[in-house]
Amino acid sequence: MSTLFSEIQGLFERTYASLGVNLEECLIDRRRCRQLSVLAGAQAAELSMLARTFLRAADGQLKVGIYFSNWMIEQLEKHDPRSGLSDENIGPLIAFIEEINHALHAGLQFQRGMEPVEQEEYARNLELQAQVDTYLVLLLFIAFFRKPGTITERDRRWLQFHMFEAEQQRPFRDQTLHARYAETTLLARQYTSYLESLAASRRVEEIRIFHALGYSEKCDRIRELDA
Repeated sequence: MSTLFSEIQGLFERTYASLGVNLEECLIDRRRCRQLSVLAGAQAAELSMLARTFLRAADGQLKVGIYFSNWMIEQLEKHDPRSGLSDENIGPLIAFIEEINHALHAGLQFQRGMEPVEQEEYARNLELQAQVDTYLVLLLFIAFFRKPGTITERDRRWLQFHMFEAEQQRPFRDQTLHARYAETTLLARQYTSYLESLAASRRVEEIRIFHALGYSEKCDRIRELDA
């Protein structure tokens, strides 16, 4: 029986490439999350405890830990997004999708020879990709519950608020984190607006090209589109 987790991972893999790993096996509990958060350093203390992804390369393998808080899972079970999106489940669902996306893209990059590194460009690349992919997945959710699948301007404004405006309101004392989320959120909003102007077949081709780019190349591509 498929789970929401496996359905989302499968959607990403059909879009990009198969990871060959069931990421649900990488789920960790709160105790392990706290241990890894301490090891991750002071900056990690400012990140949300709703959901987190931990990455480390060791012995030629990529070690992945994905954490979802009990509260977040309870919200998704109580307000199952497969029955419709609402103000009650949109926040938890965004976090849920983004962490799966972080793990999957880190895994695909690792298979191409790129190890996770403690560099800002690596973190921003994963964050920008996750915001773009999550927005597109949520558009699919909305379209599924619309008959005949037409997404309204009100739908878009609602989704953009939760994806981008609410994200900008997150307070960070750490200036690196503040700059990371401010920049990637702005870029994701610009890029998803462009993607929505494309036909469905062209959109898939474009996001596959985008996915293969490094962070600076992604930034250049978005700024060229906006010029």
